[in-house]
Amino acid sequence: MKKKILHNVFLSSISQNVGKTTIALGLYQAFNERKIRTAFIKPVGQQVVNVGNSNIDKDSYLIGEVFHCAKNFKEMSPVTVGRGFTEKYIFHPQKNMLKNNIEKAFNALIKAKDAIIVEGTGHCGVGSVIDFSNADVAKLLHSKVIIISEGGIGKSIDEIMLNKGLFDLNGVEVMGVIINKVLSEKYEKVKRALERGLKNKGLNLLGVIPDRPLLSSPTIMQIKDKYKFELLCGETEVSRRVKHVIVAAMEPHNMVHHLEDGTLVLVSGDRIDNILLAVSSHLVGSQKDFQIAGIILTGGLMPNEKIVDLLSKSKIPVLIDKEDTYSVAAKLENLICKIEKTDKDKIAEIGRLVKKYVDIDQILELSK
Repeated sequence: MKKKILHNVFLSSISQNVGKTTIALGLYQAFNERKIRTAFIKPVGQQVVNVGNSNIDKDSYLIGEVFHCAKNFKEMSPVTVGRGFTEKYIFHPQKNMLKNNIEKAFNALIKAKDAIIVEGTGHCGVGSVIDFSNADVAKLLHSKVIIISEGGIGKSIDEIMLNKGLFDLNGVEVMGVIINKVLSEKYEKVKRALERGLKNKGLNLLGVIPDRPLLSSPTIMQIKDKYKFELLCGETEVSRRVKHVIVAAMEPHNMVHHLEDGTLVLVSGDRIDNILLAVSSHLVGSQKDFQIAGIILTGGLMPNEKIVDLLSKSKIPVLIDKEDTYSVAAKLENLICKIEKTDKDKIAEIGRLVKKYVDIDQILELSK
């Protein structure tokens, strides 16, 4: 590495889906607001999208689209680990080639920039099998690390220290920690304990971000695309967000107590009683800022034409799937909702959260 940059921030985490990309989005926006010319790179990516003739890491694609730096996609995603890559690498290692690709991309991105945000992959050891764990990459790029953890006290500190150990072993400086997704009712308690607990370990607490349900709420369209459901009607309302899911296998007089704004109703296509209850609740409540997010008709069963016509007129998005109700429910229970470029409400909320709850000035000072 020959070139240097004023602020070189590496985001690692204790596990997957903790919020590295969320923090990256917020930091990028905060740096921009301070007129700090910023670049982004995810040196080793695992989930990709096809852009032109190239496979680009999903997070690099998101950052590129949101902050209008898509022309740098290839440099922002120099190494992608697709299907079969790891096994092939084990028998035919190409460490120098990967090293050169990462360094070349990094140096190209930091030209005329004041800061770069480097996003790691999973916890600090991910990538070791191809000789480029987060710790290896941070060392290669002379980055200073922020470890991101989810809300909690004992478990969080234990896992933070485990991850810090590998960075220490590689001679990489850990600037501090950001704790994400802390339950609002436990926020003050968790923050107070973490401040003391991390201080006892010689670590800076750089931010504590409360949980916001919006950030884990998918749209009907996102659910449709992810699981290849068929759209029956309501195409103009597929941007509705799902706040919670109910399995409508109960009697209508019991189901009515579970219908709230933003409910996704999973119901067998022959349960006309519960389908009609969902529609009527939506129509009656629409004037009170109450909307059913959508309905999934399961079991490959279709209501008769008059019911379908009623569903269409209600404008409720209705999806169809051949699997039974409980199989569909199991899928949705484990849904990981990645932020997409169309999630403008989420992206705006992320900017507000990071600005309010993360010490940007301290990060800028420590990352020099």
